[in-house]
Amino acid sequence: MNTRQITSLTNPTVKAVRGLHLRKEREESGLFLAEGLKIVIEAIDLGHAPRILMHGPDAGQHPMLKKAVAATAAAGGEVIEVSREVLEKVSRRDNPQAVMAVFPQVFTPLHDIDPATAPCWVALQAVRDPGNLGTIIRTADSAGCGGVILVGDCTDPYSVEAVRATMGSVFAVRIAKATVEEFLAWRQTWPGSVAGTLLSATVDYRQADYRAPTLILMGNEQQGLPPELAAACDVTVKIPMRGRADSLNLSVATGIMIYTVTG
Repeated sequence: MNTRQITSLTNPTVKAVRGLHLRKEREESGLFLAEGLKIVIEAIDLGHAPRILMHGPDAGQHPMLKKAVAATAAAGGEVIEVSREVLEKVSRRDNPQAVMAVFPQVFTPLHDIDPATAPCWVALQAVRDPGNLGTIIRTADSAGCGGVILVGDCTDPYSVEAVRATMGSVFAVRIAKATVEEFLAWRQTWPGSVAGTLLSATVDYRQADYRAPTLILMGNEQQGLPPELAAACDVTVKIPMRGRADSLNLSVATGIMIYTVTG
C-alpha cells in the first residue's frame, strides 16, 4: 500500500492524533491513541485494526511493523511515516515510541454481560488514577476475569496513561460503564457473590465465602465504597494492615482480591 509521509508539525492529522490526549477529543471522536509496536501487534492479534498507523523512519523495516501495516491496510486504515519530531509532538514525550496507532474505543453494554462466562468480574466506583485503572485492567486480564465495569465518574480507560498501564490488555478485557443507579439495578440480577472491601468489615478476605461468579466491587482511592454501594455487597471483607500504613494502593488491593477469588 502507499504510505503517506508527514514531517510538518502543523499537519491536520498530526494535530488530530495529538488531540487524543484530551478526554473531550476522545469522547467526541470515539478514538484513542496507543503507543508502541508491541501493543499495536497485540491489538491486531485480538482483532482490533488501527484506523491510523504512525511510524518513524527507523521502524520501517521491522518485520512486525510490516504485519501492522498489512492489517491496517486490510481494514481500510491509513499508514503514515512521520519524522521523529512529529512522534515527539504526538506523544508529548522526548523519547517517543517509534510506532503509534489510533483505534476505535470499545465499550460493552452492561446488559450484554453474561456473568457465567468468567468466575470473576471487577467493578470500580469513581476510580480517579489512570495508572491504577490501567494496572487493574492488566491484572484482570492476567487472572482471566470477565471484564471491568466502571461505576460513576471514573477516569477514562482510553486515556494515553491508562492504555499505557494496561500493556495491551485494554484490547483483551471487556470494559463497561454505568451510573451508580444503573449499576445498582443491574446488580440485582447478579447470580453469585458481590464482594467489597470495607474498613469496617470484620471478615478477613482469606476467610470469606465467595460464590462464583464473584463480582469484586472496589471504591474510590480516597473514600472507598460509599454507603449505597457498600450495601449492595453480600460479602464485605478487610485486608489486614500489619505495618504502619493504614491502606493499600487501589490496584494492589484489587489485585489481591482478584487472585484470592480466582485462586
